[in-house]
Amino acid sequence: MSPLVAGFTWLLLFQCAGEAVVQLAGLPVPGPVAGMALLFAALLVRGHAPSALDVAADGLAKHLSLLFVPAGVGVMLHVARVADEWVPIVVALLVSTVLAIAVTAYVFQHLAQRHESRDPGAES
Repeated sequence: MSPLVAGFTWLLLFQCAGEAVVQLAGLPVPGPVAGMALLFAALLVRGHAPSALDVAADGLAKHLSLLFVPAGVGVMLHVARVADEWVPIVVALLVSTVLAIAVTAYVFQHLAQRHESRDPGAES
């Protein structure tokens, strides 16, 4: 089995596991999100990602822009609704952007301090 197929198998198995957990527990969360959380937990326990998963992730990242096509089509399909509800959409986009920047800055700062404490002789 090629590494790309093996990596996609990992991703699909965790997505299916997430769907199963959501259905059995009646959680109000999408199955793929639960599957992603399960994959994250498994990778934390394992300590590293398998090389096949790295290959699949790199392949997806190279073609990430293609994943925006269905969203763009959906927006164009519902352009009248977007025009009617542009204020909450803009507010949600601004708030989520600010929160994403703040969380990224916090995580970066935390990891930089952690790196400095582990290697005090390293230059920043």
